[in-house]
Amino acid sequence: MHGPVAGWVGGSIGGLAKATRCVVSAEVPLLTPFTMAQQSATGDHIEFSEVFPMARIGRRTGAVGAVLALGIAIGGSALAAGMSDDDEALAPTRHPANRTIEQKVDALLSQMTTKEKLQQVQLLSDGQITDADAKAGVGSVFSLVDPVKINHFQHVAVQQSRLHIPILFAYDTIHGYRTIFPAPLGAASSFDPNVAQADAVVGAKESAIQGLKQIYSPMVDVSHEPRWGRIVEGAGEDPYLGSVMAAARVKGAQGSDYSARDKVVASVKHYVGYGQPEGGRDYNTTDMSESRLRNMYLPPFKAAIDAGADTVMCSFNAINGVPGCANKYTETDILKNEWGFDGFIESDYTAVAELRACPPVKPDSGPCGHGVAADGPDAGAAALMAGTDSEMVSTNLRDYGQQLLNQHRITMSRLDDAVRRILRVKYRAGLFDHPYVDVSRASDPASYGKPADLAKSRWAASRSMVLLKNSGTPLPLDPSKSTALIGPFAETVDEVLGPWSGRGSDELAPKFVSLFDGLKAASSAPVTYTAACNLAHNFDPPNNAVPPITADDEVCAGPGTDGTTIQDAVSAANHSQQVVLALGENGFMSGESNSRSQLDLPGHQEDLLNAVAATGKPVVVVLFNGHPLDLTAVQDKAAAILEAWFPGTEGGNAVADVLYGKVNPGGKLPVSFPRGVGTVPYYYNHEPSGRPCDPTFKWNSRYRDLPTCQPLYAFGEGLSYTSFDVSNLSLSRSSVGRNGKLTVSMDVKNAGRRKGDDVVQLYIHDPVASISQPVRRLRGFQRVTLAAGASTTVTFTLDKSDFGFYDNQGKYVVEPGTIEVYGGDSSAATMEKSFTVTQ
Repeated sequence: MHGPVAGWVGGSIGGLAKATRCVVSAEVPLLTPFTMAQQSATGDHIEFSEVFPMARIGRRTGAVGAVLALGIAIGGSALAAGMSDDDEALAPTRHPANRTIEQKVDALLSQMTTKEKLQQVQLLSDGQITDADAKAGVGSVFSLVDPVKINHFQHVAVQQSRLHIPILFAYDTIHGYRTIFPAPLGAASSFDPNVAQADAVVGAKESAIQGLKQIYSPMVDVSHEPRWGRIVEGAGEDPYLGSVMAAARVKGAQGSDYSARDKVVASVKHYVGYGQPEGGRDYNTTDMSESRLRNMYLPPFKAAIDAGADTVMCSFNAINGVPGCANKYTETDILKNEWGFDGFIESDYTAVAELRACPPVKPDSGPCGHGVAADGPDAGAAALMAGTDSEMVSTNLRDYGQQLLNQHRITMSRLDDAVRRILRVKYRAGLFDHPYVDVSRASDPASYGKPADLAKSRWAASRSMVLLKNSGTPLPLDPSKSTALIGPFAETVDEVLGPWSGRGSDELAPKFVSLFDGLKAASSAPVTYTAACNLAHNFDPPNNAVPPITADDEVCAGPGTDGTTIQDAVSAANHSQQVVLALGENGFMSGESNSRSQLDLPGHQEDLLNAVAATGKPVVVVLFNGHPLDLTAVQDKAAAILEAWFPGTEGGNAVADVLYGKVNPGGKLPVSFPRGVGTVPYYYNHEPSGRPCDPTFKWNSRYRDLPTCQPLYAFGEGLSYTSFDVSNLSLSRSSVGRNGKLTVSMDVKNAGRRKGDDVVQLYIHDPVASISQPVRRLRGFQRVTLAAGASTTVTFTLDKSDFGFYDNQGKYVVEPGTIEVYGGDSSAATMEKSFTVTQ
């Protein structure tokens, strides 16, 4: 039986270093209709290696050659013999330290004065940096994007500072720099690491052209909080899916050597627990057990480090009372010592200053709040000695470092360690050899939005959409029928690009494609547009002020941007053969500091939907949003619902590709959609209860005003224009030792009449353990493309990294007993088998 006495203690494997999975495909997918249409439209030949970057790095064998022989330009479901996409993404690629670089770092460090060392640990913003800072040898600068200024400060640093150490310039390239890809939560919906990697490849290239050599990405915070604004920046509620996407993004951004001119060093954020704030309010505190920290929130960070990420950003929040940027346990004990991380940790924006109690002391201004430091010197010492290597915006270490050394509140060995880590990354990034920007290239619009990159963005967006409903099959639309496009989000840039969209709307960026433009290009019949209402936002960018919310804020009331009203929308619907409503959230309602207390459609969008639905026309709702929304009032009114998230530069074309059937949607939800905000947090991989929810019986964990225990839409759920049968779940053996492994296979058949994608998903459950285990845990997935009538067999491998877990002492244990295995194409998978872990 299971139990702490009978269990074994293993190494720090983190549930990530998995055995190889073999996927044998019965069909190699052919060129997608979208790809052919894109090539025909642009006249450009798109190389497979340019659009499907994981193939380029040479890990795939066998199937890739066959795919190339067929001339496939865009893929994601062609499977190598021996490794599925999720395992390929998770395969560790971190390199050991280079001896030559280490010698250079040691030699340079030995020449540095204390003042120069304290400059290296300083990270300034674009509004702070001066010539004096550069001449003094400041370490890093973020958010400066003018290539002329970047070059200027770099010349000062390299030519005028005593030791000629280049500055590391950084930027928040989250889902694209100028060519914008789907928001990361949308990309996670693809269940395809190739989507995340393609995004990172293009974002890194365009950032590097601009003179930026570090990106503050990927954000890998697991979150069960749909109210949290930054849930849009991550991969949702599951640590395994998040780990796969995190690793893929790091590999895309850094490649095998981020000194390459088109690569950058990735900074994984926010370390750690930032995605689980109390009440869903950004920056709020987090409290959790050791087992939950290690099993739920640390795995994506570990996957990113294993993939080679060389910088990490510590978080604003406190975890169990200790702020992320002053947390020696997470920063030094786990990240640096246990995981062997030899890069550097930078603080988030003013996070070191925020360690102070309020009111702020020394200096007597600036952020404060956590109350673990009395003043600025105390805050600087707490951060450095915990493991933070670089201080962003606030200057406590630079200003008070010598004093702290004299008082023995920080040590020279720890300061040297921080500087050594920063110099190591700069050498690995090739900054000493190539510190400058090609200003003419960086200032040329032709450097950005290359045809192949726009094709990747369009492919990624269409692959990231989730069909939530299609009752009576109003989708796909008929391009020969007239279409009424209605709603506030059909022509605006923010709802296509979303939050944290880099420089995607500046003068050097490729023109974004609105939904209206996309539908017009895809339809041979008239497409009319009626805004009907305008969804404003109550945010004042010039001074970051938030005025009091009034009845005129975020109400989606007429007239719209085109002067039309809801009555005009009803008329437009009556005079068209097909109706599409573009609804959701504007781009300012998601992202940092944009938590929401309600999750329904903001304003009067439901009134608009109700009025148009009353015409009797089947209404297709396209959602642009970053929060998982409460769609209980939308579900019954809409005939079809397509979750498009914030799809990026080519978003309008990508949505049109799906609506008109050029692309068959195959995305799955990476996060549960709630039935009302009062039910959150809900997540599929929750722990069991002694009285599990049963809506037919009173004395259990139910809501008395809900007839179900399920969310409106569940993790892993998503429809298609065809249908799939997943069957024949089988295990290679019925028992396995603690260090053994077994294979699990399933058959999937396209039972419909059109080619499409499905995501085969493998879940496990440990029913009897020393610590209650989640009711289900995702441990494998593979997206496959099948022609009508075709089938394939997908095979996964399970080992101790899957059926073990961390206990509350931080030890990885594998306990003997039964493990239940579930297979299907959503988290509600019904096929079940089991095996026994033996002693």
